[in-house]
Amino acid sequence: MQRTQFAKKGYFEVVGGDTGKLYRIYPGTMSNVCEIDENGRPRLGLCFRTMGELPVGDVMLAQKIALENCESSVLAVARSFVPNVFMFRRGRLLG
Repeated sequence: MQRTQFAKKGYFEVVGGDTGKLYRIYPGTMSNVCEIDENGRPRLGLCFRTMGELPVGDVMLAQKIALENCESSVLAVARSFVPNVFMFRRGRLLG
């Protein structure tokens, strides 16, 4: 499902394992995750990434796994920001 969503929309969504909040992961390695509100719009941006240099797809997978399995730890270290519409324009897709 996430692979299809990513192919069609240029992002994929995951559900936080602790709170059940919905997050959208856009292509990128930093400042590419947003908490989604009840209307399907980005509410809060989150900046967190892996240690070391990894390919974009690997970083996105790590972000997905972290939100699903240790959301509280992610939220404790992530820096938040106010997202805007220009930050997440659909660009070149991975794969």
